[in-house]
Amino acid sequence: MFPTRFTLRRAGVVTGLTAAGVLAAAGSAFAHVAVHPESYAKGATDGVLTFRVPNEEDTASTTKVQVFLPTDHPVLGVLVTPEEGWTAKVTTTKLKTPIKTDDGTITDAVSEITWSGGRIGKGEYEDFDVAFGQLPDDTGQLAFKTLQTYSDGKVVRWIETPEAGQEEPENPAPTLKLTVATSPAVASVKSEAGQASASDSTARGLGIAGLVVGVLGLGAAAFALIRSRGSRSSS
Repeated sequence: MFPTRFTLRRAGVVTGLTAAGVLAAAGSAFAHVAVHPESYAKGATDGVLTFRVPNEEDTASTTKVQVFLPTDHPVLGVLVTPEEGWTAKVTTTKLKTPIKTDDGTITDAVSEITWSGGRIGKGEYEDFDVAFGQLPDDTGQLAFKTLQTYSDGKVVRWIETPEAGQEEPENPAPTLKLTVATSPAVASVKSEAGQASASDSTARGLGIAGLVVGVLGLGAAAFALIRSRGSRSSS
């Protein structure tokens, strides 16, 4: 009995430690400033990015949030959604390389957005929405370095860029993944191929069902014939 009790006790301890580790990791991830959604298609147009800022201090409130937008891969047509109790200041920067669009050449882009005047208290978070006209199509991700200032003067610098295959840094910058967009033509071809495959599968299924029914019918006929012959022989 002792080995069994020891094994169960040990398993319980391991399970408890594992659960605690998962909860700690989840809590740590939630405490980070993050951008939602986590991904967009390269070159996506007319979308919204939401920067979620949780307050992770017990004795201070968040009073200012500064988000820095990359200018080497600029986000075009940025507009800030008014947030109750907060004042937004938008800073633009002249681009080293102007960008040509259907509406003309763009020489400036937003490089920083600062929200101030509001408060995010203990156990609370605030969502800051930013609309964009177009995302870049020449990179795989965008890192939005962020500074979070508290009422006691503390500044948390969310500026570390996560690297693929590496552990998440202690203060990661909100990062947006940019994926390869699937063209409508490709999507249509894939859809038609899927429908054709489904039709083929259905046809094969019906064919097999018909074959089974035919075999069963032949078996029944043969059984009836043998039974009939047996009856005549006995008479």
